[in-house]
Amino acid sequence: QVQLVESGGGLVQAGGSLRLSCAASGRTFSVYAMGWFRQISGKEREFVAAITWSGGRTYYADSVKGRFTISRDNAKNTVYLQMTSLKPEDTAVYYCAADRGFGASIYEYDYWGQGTQVTVSS
Repeated sequence: QVQLVESGGGLVQAGGSLRLSCAASGRTFSVYAMGWFRQISGKEREFVAAITWSGGRTYYADSVKGRFTISRDNAKNTVYLQMTSLKPEDTAVYYCAADRGFGASIYEYDYWGQGTQVTVSS
């Protein structure tokens, strides 16, 4: 089992920045690829970004490419999502997840955090 806890969400103005963190505990964090997803109420959860277990490869949704950066610190069992140039359409609950593989589908991820709200005002 891997337990994931997100933090760092909040209210920010359009054009601003936030950094989300996801702290992992339980099984060895470093063997898992990690992903960030987001969900607006009433809509499906969508992929945002993923990073391999080593941090050597990353993958982004087109909607956030160039604005968001995913990174990880295996010594701290933590994955981050640095979000810049935020837009009102980035408003959502953001979830981190752990995966044995490396992909963009929610069905590939075994463990999920409880989510953190990000609200971007115009």
